[in-house]
Amino acid sequence: MTGTLYGVGLGPGDPELMTVKAARLISEASVIAYHCARHGRSIARSVAEPYLREGQIEEKLVYPVTTETTDHPGGYEGAIADFYELSAKRLAEHLDAGRDVVLLCEGDPFFYGSYMYMHERLSGRFPAVVVPGVTSVSAAAAVFGRPLVQRDEVLTVLPGTLPAPELARRLADTDAAAVLKLGRTFSSVREAFAEAGKLDEAVYVERATWGQQRVEPLASVDPSTVPYFSLALLPSPAYASRVSPASPPAAAPSAGEVVVVGLGPAGPEWLTPEAASELDAAEHIVGYGPYVARVPQKAGQQRHASGNRVEADRAREALSLAASGSRVAVVSSGDPGVFAMASAVLEQVAAGHGAGVRVRIVPGVTAAQAAASRVGAPLGHDYCVLSLSDRLKPWEIIEKRLEAAGAADLVLALYNPASRSRTTQLADARAVLLRHRSVDTPVVVARDVGGPEEDIRVTTLGELNPSTVDMRCLLIIGSSKTRVDNGLVWTPRSY
Repeated sequence: MTGTLYGVGLGPGDPELMTVKAARLISEASVIAYHCARHGRSIARSVAEPYLREGQIEEKLVYPVTTETTDHPGGYEGAIADFYELSAKRLAEHLDAGRDVVLLCEGDPFFYGSYMYMHERLSGRFPAVVVPGVTSVSAAAAVFGRPLVQRDEVLTVLPGTLPAPELARRLADTDAAAVLKLGRTFSSVREAFAEAGKLDEAVYVERATWGQQRVEPLASVDPSTVPYFSLALLPSPAYASRVSPASPPAAAPSAGEVVVVGLGPAGPEWLTPEAASELDAAEHIVGYGPYVARVPQKAGQQRHASGNRVEADRAREALSLAASGSRVAVVSSGDPGVFAMASAVLEQVAAGHGAGVRVRIVPGVTAAQAAASRVGAPLGHDYCVLSLSDRLKPWEIIEKRLEAAGAADLVLALYNPASRSRTTQLADARAVLLRHRSVDTPVVVARDVGGPEEDIRVTTLGELNPSTVDMRCLLIIGSSKTRVDNGLVWTPRSY
């Protein structure tokens, strides 16, 4: 009968924050294993020491390297991989002999813990049990005395080893955050908080719950004093706003403005200079998450990302920020005035939100223009732009407009042709148009124009297969005059 491997979380450092189960397993185990550097001292062992007993076998797993260089032929990664293999072999010998092994792990074993490397090598051969522990993130929030997150807020946990621009982007897009693995990365982490406009809200916590713990504003910390066992914390913004000390009434700030900006259909090459200038000048960026992510991060700029179906909420948030005096950019893909956020913002203004706020619209290259450019000039004469989404208007209205456009012999640019929940509309639209158009009418199916998955197909109305079209597609359906010559689709300017 083999022994059992236990990955035991010790919590953040205070032995009294260890779970009852962890303490019991430590005292009962035949073998106690723990990691340490070459100096031989182990923080994990020092935390567990009150629960150790005489006669236990101790397996000291000594890292061959930590941050220094190595002459191993595989470099640092090769040296560490060999170390984990050797460590697993040592623990396996005890488990094969029927001895239970407790591997000590600071914090929680599966939260950036060293235990996981033994688990992945041994859990397929031996029984393995993981005992969770209090994480350093929870401990830091506790010693700081502020909620980490509450209600619908989003918490993001990040390693400080990420590049500063990536850290800044993720910090700007979240409500609360914890950044671990500081030490040598501290300067880069602090730069990321500054780029995200959240440095003044962040706190530094070192050795939470230890006797020598340290808590102070992140902005004031000397990088040369930062050890590995520290983290940067961005606590709940809602709590901060409720407990801020009352200040004397101030004069109402003058209203700012909302600029609704079109990003074009894809990357920065589709962005107009005017749009880029407005984004750079904005204090707040508001929009659907993937569109906000396309905006380069700027120091001090706040970002407010949200889901795809909350246009009204997004517009009200932007108007509220501007009403307090801020300059706000609301971003849309393509052109904001074409089935996008410009109308959503103006609807909320009409409903009484954002009194005194100035609203401007900055155009962008539309999806129809981008798709047309890939194949020639199918929009070279009169054309109609129509959305097949019946989320905001009934299908009966869409069908009447398709009939009218078909009878008028207009080229059609069809937005929102299909989605996971809308699978019949395109087939119905095709049937309506076939009452007015030949089966040989050219059809352009453009997907992800300008993006990494761009796919442009030219087919006919008779051959169009609705099942091959999704929400990321735009369709251009020609008129009776639209032609295909040498692979180019174009509509003559005269009848």
